[in-house]
Amino acid sequence: MTRRFLIALLSGLAAFANAAAPVAGETLKAGVLSPVMAAPALKLTGSDGKPLTLERFRGKVVLLAFGFSNCGEVCPITLATLAGARKKLGADAAAVQVVYVTVDPERDDAAQMRKFLGSFDPTFLGGVGSRTEIDVAQKSFGISSSKKVNADGSYSIGHSSSIYMIDRAGGLRAVMPYGHPADDFVHDLKILLRT
Repeated sequence: MTRRFLIALLSGLAAFANAAAPVAGETLKAGVLSPVMAAPALKLTGSDGKPLTLERFRGKVVLLAFGFSNCGEVCPITLATLAGARKKLGADAAAVQVVYVTVDPERDDAAQMRKFLGSFDPTFLGGVGSRTEIDVAQKSFGISSSKKVNADGSYSIGHSSSIYMIDRAGGLRAVMPYGHPADDFVHDLKILLRT
């Protein structure tokens, strides 16, 4: 399943390079995965203390990304962008769930992720777990991460920074590369919310 997912993901990103593919007669700004496939399973603990699975959010569009609370630049920019997109959606934001899975389970527990994500949007939900559980989640979504240890013993983590867009039925529809503005997410979310 993981190999099939990675092949589909690469195909979708290739489609993004050419042009966004149609969804219900409209085009997404994100790289579209075609054909749509079920998003890989996610079995972690939420920053709210409840089991975190994608099935929990059926009926909502899920924006899924990976990062960590000690991230200095990429993660805060991503989260601020997603918070801005939700704000611009107005009442439709209630049908969108942002899930942010840590790549640093050694430092990110549920309380830490809840505090970190809450500073961007109180509805954002973090995914935490053991190193093994996080590794499984990363592998399922084709996420890479690498730890860089500094001379003083502190460390940073480089990681994949795309955002997965999962439709109301649990289908992985698109992948938005890092760096897109909030308006691109609003555009795509409005389409996905109608399909």
